[in-house]
Amino acid sequence: MKYAVVTGASSGMGLGVARMLVGKGYHVFGTYVGPDFTEEIEGFEAHKVDQTQREEVYAFIQYVKSKTSHLDCLVCNAGMSIRKSFTETSDADWDRQMEVAVNSHYIMVREFFPIIPPGSRILFTGSQMAVHPHATVLAYGVTKSAVCALSKNLVKEFEGTGTTVNTIVPGFVATPWQNEKPEEIKQNIYRKTAIHRFASVDEIVDAFRFCIDNPFVNGSMIEVNGGYCYK
Repeated sequence: MKYAVVTGASSGMGLGVARMLVGKGYHVFGTYVGPDFTEEIEGFEAHKVDQTQREEVYAFIQYVKSKTSHLDCLVCNAGMSIRKSFTETSDADWDRQMEVAVNSHYIMVREFFPIIPPGSRILFTGSQMAVHPHATVLAYGVTKSAVCALSKNLVKEFEGTGTTVNTIVPGFVATPWQNEKPEEIKQNIYRKTAIHRFASVDEIVDAFRFCIDNPFVNGSMIEVNGGYCYK
């Protein structure tokens, strides 16, 4: 049995990746916040973990270690966006976003390192906001830039093991959160995207699947954005 961890796994891309891994025969431990996750999925455990709280992150890590001696796939998907202007973003706002996207995942990779066997897969979820600036979510863009840098630097830590580390960089995806945007805003995004729509969750999940299946893809930032250009 192979084991995987997927953070932010109760909806959208995280849940899609978790389902894909279950289909590949993995037992998946997922984290989430928000409303209770009640769906029954064989081979998938959903754990409510507030990744802004380090004690909860460490408790989750210890739980996983108590259930398996090896972790074959780690998908660092969770992120947090507090939509405030640059001058209105407080220290606490900044810290919470960094804690979820960067710090908690750094801790997970470090603490799981001894049980990650050769030939494993580590994947991060980046964002176009790490590539293209966005006026209303500076902190979020910086966290995702840091995620990309963390992923590339971790390649050296796993050199010679056959374990690969990559970042999937989605454009706008038809997740429940994005679908709630006003139609005017969605149409504006469509106009900036050569495919003239949001990506489906499955289209993004396919990029994760590609990195899992191909052992030579390593240290890559794979953009799946439909030809998005913010200009």
